[in-house]
Amino acid sequence: MKFKFNFAQVFNKSLDIIEIVGNKLPHPATIFGLLALTVAIISFIGDLFNWQAAHPSDGSIITVNNLISADGFRWIWTNIVYNFVNFPPLGYVLAVMVGVGVAEGAGLFNTLIKALVIHTPKKIITASIIFTGILSHLASEAGYVILIPLGALIFHTLGRHPMAGLAAAFCGVSGGFGANLLIGSVDPILSGLSQSAAQIVDKSIYVNAAVNLYFMFFSCFVVVIVGTFVTEKIVEPRLGKYKGNAEKIPIEDITPIEKRGLVASLIAFVLVIFLILVMVFPEWGILRNPKTGDILHSPFFDGIIIGILILFLIPGFVYGLTVGTIKNDKDFMKHITKSMSTLASYIVLVFFAAQFVYFFRYSNVGLIFAISGADFLSHVGLTGIPLIIAFVLLSAFINLFMGSASAKWAIMAPVFVPMFMFLGYHPALTQAAFRIGDSVTNLITPMMSYFALIVAFAQKYDENYGMGTIISTMLPYTFFLTIFWTLLLIVWMLLGLPLGPGGPLYL
Repeated sequence: MKFKFNFAQVFNKSLDIIEIVGNKLPHPATIFGLLALTVAIISFIGDLFNWQAAHPSDGSIITVNNLISADGFRWIWTNIVYNFVNFPPLGYVLAVMVGVGVAEGAGLFNTLIKALVIHTPKKIITASIIFTGILSHLASEAGYVILIPLGALIFHTLGRHPMAGLAAAFCGVSGGFGANLLIGSVDPILSGLSQSAAQIVDKSIYVNAAVNLYFMFFSCFVVVIVGTFVTEKIVEPRLGKYKGNAEKIPIEDITPIEKRGLVASLIAFVLVIFLILVMVFPEWGILRNPKTGDILHSPFFDGIIIGILILFLIPGFVYGLTVGTIKNDKDFMKHITKSMSTLASYIVLVFFAAQFVYFFRYSNVGLIFAISGADFLSHVGLTGIPLIIAFVLLSAFINLFMGSASAKWAIMAPVFVPMFMFLGYHPALTQAAFRIGDSVTNLITPMMSYFALIVAFAQKYDENYGMGTIISTMLPYTFFLTIFWTLLLIVWMLLGLPLGPGGPLYL
């Protein structure tokens, strides 16, 4: 009797088990609370056994901060509210929802989605959502707050499973973090850290912000193709037919007054964009850095979330005035209030998620794990393509414990950039490999700042959806993106192509 191994069947069964086990766990907020408690216990053990590591950049010894100690308890007591209030996604989400609430309540989103559904070929809807998610990196965190719920809404309107739309958007926004058509705000940060690390070996070396641009550009298409395939061939068939009772936007022709509203809101949108450009691009622009005149490190990017808020609020307000859904200030405030009321469960989640993330950060446990992992790989003795593959996998693994790309790279760059330089590799290659690993596991780690928000979006369609649902749904994206994005880098190396301007593969 022959044993026949069916990979697809085993893979789907594994995802089902992950989802069942994950969703049998307590409420996501409870899980984050328990994770925070677990971190505290681990910090106690780490302190007991004197876990430590030398920071690669300055050699300083990092030790565990014990949360179950007098100092740790004092830190917890004085920082619980700070952790909650200063958790970045909370402020971003609440601020953006002011503008989104007006646009949604006025009916602008419904009309835009109807226009999209009616006029966009159905075959490219999935790819379009993923591609838009990748482009959303240019607008900081907007993709998480706006595009991911819109992806679910669009799929629901089309009669497809809303979780598949949420997953496709999440794939583009978070899984495709290391891909883009243009330079984003994180690129100068990573290149600056790469340059500092490279100058340990060569004081004259310069690593510019566009050093991975060519590779990032082509990576967009890999993410879109892989993401579309996974959505339509794996995720959506596994989800089956949606049986929930979430409100569905009816697909019908746009009325003449809705068309006038769209035209008026488009004019308002263009005017807002023009005013923002006037404040940013001229040398005298008030949103430039007043000392250096820089745009990238400027009030504009520091407060870009306010720009996004205005980009939704003004066109939404104009649309509402045109079609009659906003007649006075009471209607205006009613729409904002309604949008905020939907965030109650998210705010509860954030309270506990923030404690987990900040407990982890304060304890130094994640930092010590990251440095230890880096030291291990540096002593394995791999070279060439196996070394690059191992580095991608290590970066992906460390990303499960540390959410911030810049924080991870600040630790890893001083170790790996010089090490790879001694092997003949340019810092551009090391950074590109890091960015792949840093992206692919964003989709399955609760350490990702917006993970709690994704759970809240999913629960809009089924209150039983939990962390198990999100992780099991997104795991195929992580699996296939890791394979094909790494293959792209291997092909790039075999062809000897530059990774970007001033970014060769080899020194």
